[in-house]
Amino acid sequence: MHTRLLYLVGQLTPGGLERQLYYLLQTMDRGRYQPAVAVWNCAEADVYVPRIRALNVPLYTFSNISSSAAKLRVFRRLVRQLAPEVIHSYTFFTNFAAYWGAQGTPALAVGSIRCDFTSELKGSGPWVGRLSARWPRAQICNSSLAAENVRWVHSPFVPRHLYVVRNGLDLEQFRSTPPPARGPSRIVGIGALEPRKRWERLLSATLALQHRGYDFVVQIVGDGSLRGALQHQAQVMGLADRVEFMGYSDNIAGLLAKATFLVHTSDSEGYPNVVMEAMACRRAVVATDAGDVPFLVEDGKTGFVVPRGDEATLLARMVTLMTDHDLCQRMGEAGRAKAERQFGLDRLVAETLAAYRAMGWQEA
Repeated sequence: MHTRLLYLVGQLTPGGLERQLYYLLQTMDRGRYQPAVAVWNCAEADVYVPRIRALNVPLYTFSNISSSAAKLRVFRRLVRQLAPEVIHSYTFFTNFAAYWGAQGTPALAVGSIRCDFTSELKGSGPWVGRLSARWPRAQICNSSLAAENVRWVHSPFVPRHLYVVRNGLDLEQFRSTPPPARGPSRIVGIGALEPRKRWERLLSATLALQHRGYDFVVQIVGDGSLRGALQHQAQVMGLADRVEFMGYSDNIAGLLAKATFLVHTSDSEGYPNVVMEAMACRRAVVATDAGDVPFLVEDGKTGFVVPRGDEATLLARMVTLMTDHDLCQRMGEAGRAKAERQFGLDRLVAETLAAYRAMGWQEA
C-alpha cells in the first residue's frame, strides 16, 4: 500500500503528543491519506501501540536497534520503501531524522515543537537539539508561545517557517457532567510526575488548606521519576490523609467527573491536554501561566490563570472555588462551551493538512 503521510514519533508511551498523534490518525480519512507511523523508541507494551494498530495504520519500529546512526540508516531505507509524500516528525528530537530521511526524495519534511522552544532544545541535548531546531526548515508548533519563543532566538539553529496547530480533543470521550454538589472538595492534578510540572506547588497549597481547616482531598494522577520523592514529601508534610497518588490512569474523564476542579502548576507547557480535558468535562481550572494556558483559560470566566511562582494567588484561587460552588459551576459551563467551539478533532485534522499545503504539499 502506498503511504502518503508518514509520521515519525519518539515513543508511544502515555503523553500529550502521543495522544494528539492518535487523535489525528483516528479522525483523518485514512483511506484517502494512507498514514503510517514509525517509532524511534518503542516497546510492545506502550499504550498507543495497540490503539494505532487497531486503526489498521502500519506501524514500524526500531526497537532492536540501539545505535542512533543505525536507526537513521534504517529509517532512510524505510522512506525509500514507502515513498511518502509527507514525513512529519511528531517529536522534537526526531525532527532531524525526518529531514535526513527525506533527503534525495520528493517527500516534504515537517518538524514539530510540542513545548516551549527553550525546553525542547535543552531536553534534546546540544547536538540533537540544534539539528532538530534547524531541520526541517518548516515546523509545526502546538502553541503560539512556542512560535513566539523561536522568533526571539538569534541563532542559525532555528526553523525558517513556523505554523501553529493547536491540540484537539475527543469531545465524545470527555463529556459534560455537573460537578459534585456535596461532600469534600475533590481537587485533581493530572500530568507526568516530572520536575517541570512543579508538583511541590500543589503540595504547599494543600498544606495551607489543611492548616485553615478546609474539607477536601487532592488526587494526583500520573506517573514519573518524582513519584517516590513526592509521596515521601507528602508524608513528611503530614498530608498522607489528604493527598492520593493515583498513578497512571486510562480513565481521566471518569476522574474528572468526580472532581470539583483541576489545578495545573506547571512551569513549562505547550497547549496542555489536561486543561482542555477538564474544560470539556465542565470543570473550572486553576492553572499557572505556562505555554498557551492564558489562551485556553479565560481568567475569571472559565477558571483562573496564576503567575508562575505566585503561591499566595494560587492558594487564594483554590479557596475561591472551594467556597463558591455557583462560581465553580458557571466557570465549568463556560469552559465546556469554549471546548465545543474550539477543541474539536476535525479542526486538528483540517489545520494540520492546511499547514502541509502551505509548506508546498501538492495534494492529489
